[in-house]
Amino acid sequence: MSLDAAKATGLLTQARGVQRRTVALRRALHRHPEVGLELPRTRDAVVTALADLPLQVHLGRAISSVVAVLEGHRPGPTILLRGDMDALPLTEDTGLAFASQVSGAMHACGHDTHVAMLASAARVLATRRDELAGRVLFMFQPGEEGFHGARHMIDEGLLDRTGPAGRPEAAYALHISATVASGEVHVRPGALMAAADTIRVTVSGRGGHASAPHDALDPLPAAAAMVGALQTAVTRRVDTHHPVVLTITRIVAGTTTNIIPETAFMEGTVRTLSEASRAAVHEEIRRVCRYTAMAHGCAAEVEIEPGYPVTVNDEDAADRLGRLADAVVGRERVVTMPTPIMGAEDFSYVLAEVPGALAFLGGCPPGVHPGAAAPNHSNRVVFDEAAMTAGVAVYAGLALAALA
Repeated sequence: MSLDAAKATGLLTQARGVQRRTVALRRALHRHPEVGLELPRTRDAVVTALADLPLQVHLGRAISSVVAVLEGHRPGPTILLRGDMDALPLTEDTGLAFASQVSGAMHACGHDTHVAMLASAARVLATRRDELAGRVLFMFQPGEEGFHGARHMIDEGLLDRTGPAGRPEAAYALHISATVASGEVHVRPGALMAAADTIRVTVSGRGGHASAPHDALDPLPAAAAMVGALQTAVTRRVDTHHPVVLTITRIVAGTTTNIIPETAFMEGTVRTLSEASRAAVHEEIRRVCRYTAMAHGCAAEVEIEPGYPVTVNDEDAADRLGRLADAVVGRERVVTMPTPIMGAEDFSYVLAEVPGALAFLGGCPPGVHPGAAAPNHSNRVVFDEAAMTAGVAVYAGLALAALA
């Protein structure tokens, strides 16, 4: 997959030509963020943005998803491009003129930019239908932030041969990052992002008076011991070449100073980069919690809620995306990531069924060093809107190159 220099330059020119639209849509979404799977205002904004384009638009039945299909001039395969739409439950503190007007909700992960870039890429590609042998499937997805939105869309037939555009031959997504230099594209083959599962442990003992712990079975020392034992288990039971990050983030127990409680509850996450290490560490968590509790005379009930699977970029697709980005933004601005990151992404559900790749688009604000920028998921994060022209051109270029 590649574009010649003239075509890449033409795409950038077109992306700059629609930048005012891109920014306007992004800011409209940023002012009115919505969280989860039900995003009616966001869905309607996307439909309105696409209304004048020659697209077949399909709305989700159970969730606020939007699927748009652009048919090329000639028959051929389907290429899927994804943009996620949901926000995070944060109160914005950026001081932007277009800051969130919704209390407790903010587009702190840049999904508003993803939607705007994908909508503008559809606009660019609509002017180039005669260059497409096949069709482009635009996937506007709710519920990426922990709500399994991609899986819901797949369950509704997104990837089926009888789906809106047939089964895609390849799938691509971009994710903006405030801690990457603006306009750079970072990608790697293989595991790109981790699986993330939620751990919940209830430790049961026997309550009593704080003055007589010997007459009770205090679950708090057992819970505290579990935290250390779990951290040790990761370093001593898991191969260091298969990274695992286990973090207990919350412990809740007791009601006052002179009562030993009956139970203690703790929860956190475990992140892994392979299904083998994922299964192994799940077993280890259950074993450590059970026997640590027993050593304190208590019992432990362990729940591990599966989260997103490992995000795995197809090697050939990642290479094609990298070469396409070379043509669009310049080779010096395309970076092969040396290691995965331990965040999670539900585009992993799509990549588990369709060969494809996800890449990071730099959006560090002007005048700020990437290492000093407020990161994604911060209530102070700011993205450089100028980077969206590169994103629009890369999205459109992926479809053009694949369907030439």
